[in-house]
Amino acid sequence: MWGDMMAYMGSYGWGHMLFGGLMMVLFWGIVIALAVLLVRGLTRGRGEPFSQRRPTALDLLQERYARGEIDREEYEQRKRDLLL
Repeated sequence: MWGDMMAYMGSYGWGHMLFGGLMMVLFWGIVIALAVLLVRGLTRGRGEPFSQRRPTALDLLQERYARGEIDREEYEQRKRDLLL
């Protein structure tokens, strides 16, 4: 039985079978990786958009200063308090 198999495989030997098995594993690994990347790409936009993140306290302080609700001294004091 083994003699017939070796004669059928010709001069390639067992290395040819090993190479074929590794290529099959590599092929299916690439197919699975592409499927995962496709699913992640399609579902990425469903969460909270990055542009709609919650503003930080410093962002709110800067907005109040820009609108003129607080003066420069109050802005600088609160900024120092926040950064401590």
